[in-house]
Amino acid sequence: MLLPGILYYVVFHYVPMYGAVIAFKDFSITRGILGSRWAGLKHFAYLFSLDKFGQVFSNTIVISLYRLAFGFPAPIIAALLLNEIRSSAYKRTIQTVIYLPHFVSWVIMGGIVVNLLAIDYGLVNLAIKALGGQPVPFLTDTGTFRSTLVFSMIWKEYGWTAILYLAALAGVDPQLYEAALMDGAGRWRQLVYVTLPSIAPTVMVVLILRIGGLMEAGFEQIFVMYHPGVFRVADIIDTYVYRVGLTEGRFSLAAAVGLFKSVISLTLLVTANALSRRFSESGTGVY
Repeated sequence: MLLPGILYYVVFHYVPMYGAVIAFKDFSITRGILGSRWAGLKHFAYLFSLDKFGQVFSNTIVISLYRLAFGFPAPIIAALLLNEIRSSAYKRTIQTVIYLPHFVSWVIMGGIVVNLLAIDYGLVNLAIKALGGQPVPFLTDTGTFRSTLVFSMIWKEYGWTAILYLAALAGVDPQLYEAALMDGAGRWRQLVYVTLPSIAPTVMVVLILRIGGLMEAGFEQIFVMYHPGVFRVADIIDTYVYRVGLTEGRFSLAAAVGLFKSVISLTLLVTANALSRRFSESGTGVY
């Protein structure tokens, strides 16, 4: 039963790792990977000398930290609130509504966000003007674009991620709540002393995975929504690799950027897991 999954990862995740050697070669499509000349660390040296790369790296870190700080607690809060709903029909309705955006591609979601936030005809700005305010350039101003990215990401994904926490909440022993109730604990104290500690291992595992993916700032979302006017605050490593590697044909430089990002991601994942195992004994135990 494990064989299809193993084959998938071998064929699509491990075999392509051989292509990472492109970062150390002057890659030529006509010569192929084996026939291309070795370049050593030339592309890495050139990469770190670019002023543009410093900006791209900074944007990636800042956007990822925003997504982690505001996007990580959102599904936990949603799951806790849904868990308190006693009406099954109402609960299922709310779950369906908040799950739906996950199944919509970023191409469609980007169009929805543009139509909602456009400064001239967007519903949000029309409402702001109707209330006597000034329209806000959510998608064109460098001061608001990152916040718009984070908010739209939360809107799209928090409902789906909440499923993990709802599953963990379903496994909490009801006798713990009964014991807490007999001790005089109200709903808030039950949440603090029973619910949260019971789902803490799940929260920690998800946090470790999120930290390991800190360099993934959301290529599809940013690629659909950004434009040259906000490159200064929105251009991340993945979009930079796309422009350099595909539109300019500098495959070796693009591979060097990607390999650099992967090494940092691996380091973050191992470090986060080690710290979790040391301080909370909730690490995944798998490197």
